[in-house]
Amino acid sequence: MTGYETFTTYQALKLHFTQDSFDYFKYNGKSNVSVTSFENRKDKYHFYKLSRRFAQKDDLILFVVANFLEDDSSWIGKLLEPESETIHLKHQKVMQSLSYIFENDCRKLFDGQNPNDVLQVINGEHPILLEKTRQKVTHFETFCLLNKILNFIPTWSNKITDTIVWPDYRRKALKFTAFLPADVVKYKLILKKVIS
Repeated sequence: MTGYETFTTYQALKLHFTQDSFDYFKYNGKSNVSVTSFENRKDKYHFYKLSRRFAQKDDLILFVVANFLEDDSSWIGKLLEPESETIHLKHQKVMQSLSYIFENDCRKLFDGQNPNDVLQVINGEHPILLEKTRQKVTHFETFCLLNKILNFIPTWSNKITDTIVWPDYRRKALKFTAFLPADVVKYKLILKKVIS
């Protein structure tokens, strides 16, 4: 990876997570930045430094995505701090044991509860699932997988009255879902086993 390649990947992922109109996959991870304009940036040395940490583009993507999930305003200098590597390793562990984590989260969420109650929006307030995810009782990945299976976000968007927290959380969930496994059959079966 070169400094320029690292920059274009970072820039495209940042746009993906912060702009509704930009889709990293639709644009093949490309953003309109020339080598010349990159070379004129004052922070370019950060990208050169980060590029030396990753031999493969996929590894860089996973690293940046993990850090954007934690804080979508992550600037490049922050990605060079030791904390960013801790965030990345923690996210890797979750992704490596995703089915196990998903099942445990679903058991905690739905155990002794009517599944509809966990997802229901009452008087425009945040549903139980959203609150538990924001409190980090439930993993964000579980939240996204449940939406991938049940597609509740469009309904919530019509019913939740909050205009500060929910819109950003909604965008982050929809944008991150593209980085989760495409085949959700395994997760559907896990969910069915838990709630039946």
